[in-house]
Amino acid sequence: MQSLKDVVRGFPRPARGRPGDPGLFGPGSLAWRINRESVLLLGGGRALLLQVANPMVAAGVADHSDFTANPYDRLWRTVDAALMVIFGDTEQAATAVERVTRIHGHVRGVRGGRPYSALDPDLLLWVHATLVESSIAAYDAFVHPLPFAVRERYYLEMQTMGTAFGVPDELHPSSYAAFRAYMDDTIAGLEIDDECRAIARQVLSPPMPAPLVPAGLLGGLGSIGLLPPRVRSELRLRWNRGTELAFHAMAAGLRATVPLLPSDVRFWPHARHALHRVASNGA
Repeated sequence: MQSLKDVVRGFPRPARGRPGDPGLFGPGSLAWRINRESVLLLGGGRALLLQVANPMVAAGVADHSDFTANPYDRLWRTVDAALMVIFGDTEQAATAVERVTRIHGHVRGVRGGRPYSALDPDLLLWVHATLVESSIAAYDAFVHPLPFAVRERYYLEMQTMGTAFGVPDELHPSSYAAFRAYMDDTIAGLEIDDECRAIARQVLSPPMPAPLVPAGLLGGLGSIGLLPPRVRSELRLRWNRGTELAFHAMAAGLRATVPLLPSDVRFWPHARHALHRVASNGA
């Protein structure tokens, strides 16, 4: 098990970028405004649970990954890659995409007579969609609800990220309404099996140093509480009146607290660094 010192040491930190280069998005984008919120990390747990509710994604995780081996190093690498694509300069974003794509190129196999590949366009779309939709869900629950027009613009902006990771342009739903229909139809059609459930338990119960146990419990509550009811039920995750009340209390507490936090706590360092980089004239 990693120590608390090891966990903190792995926290993602931004790298120096090219002054003036906004990267894929830029300071006027909703991609920057929404994803700068560090509380959206709770949405990341939800996204991962949705991803492994797809049996082909779960198969890839079971065959090629191990959440019990250095789980926090894996977490911080994943978070850092996403933040570098969103907030990094053009070269940093491309490097992060290339690194993730290279790793995914080795994730392939067969399950139940069906081949799977992490580079399958439909699976790439599903993974990307869970990230986008979970960011919206977490922002709604823990920061403040987003109007439909903002969701629409954010969704359309984030297609850039999906395309960078290999989602074909023609696979992206054309509007936020179409995207919601895609999510609802896909979730309704998921054939969640025991392997999905086993991976979900690993996601929610990584080994952790004792000082992080309370944060881990809150993170699990947030991730499970944000899930669509059908996925939560089919994954057989504990949920009752007590956990529902605890989730709503946590969400209300975060909505009241997040706006009061200083920026160096509230926002990811990548977001703050990106603003300084874009404002720089390179002198």
